[in-house]
Amino acid sequence: MKNGQLKHWQVLDTREVFHAPPYIQIFRQRVQLPDGRVVEDYHQIRLTDFALVVASTTDGRILVERQYKHGVGKVTLVVPTGAILPGEAPLAAAQRELLEETGYSAEGWRPHGSFVVSANYGCATAHVFSARNARAVAEPESGDLEEMEILLLHPQELRQALQDGHVAAISTATAILLATQPNPALDS
Repeated sequence: MKNGQLKHWQVLDTREVFHAPPYIQIFRQRVQLPDGRVVEDYHQIRLTDFALVVASTTDGRILVERQYKHGVGKVTLVVPTGAILPGEAPLAAAQRELLEETGYSAEGWRPHGSFVVSANYGCATAHVFSARNARAVAEPESGDLEEMEILLLHPQELRQALQDGHVAAISTATAILLATQPNPALDS
């Protein structure tokens, strides 16, 4: 792969067209492409960065939540996920969200990467973590609009649920696949 031959687009102007703090900002940009063409109406979307955690119990089952997600208009499986607060580290957000949403605490935390939700529009960055030895230590207190059912699934059950279309969010699907993929270099 050759490096340095692709050029960045040049932003000529940026205007905010919508803002609903702290959730979303939409910008209209005027950009110039490397070949000189100007795009008058390119959009950037900014959402809050978030952390996801795939937590497994001592017997190897994975903690998931079954809940209605209005954006897709259906009940789906998700892993504990939540916004990263201003000044908060992604790992701290993952640990906080696991406890708030499920009442579980875990150890053996491992990062699996940070990924932009939409490379074309920007959106948010998802920070993926896994954790071992999850155990119930409190009652869930998410304080969100979410009504949920907490499930403990064996990895093969979770992969089957993924294949059967019971996971709607790409962020959850990615987290599950990253965290359940065997990696001898990390698992030793």
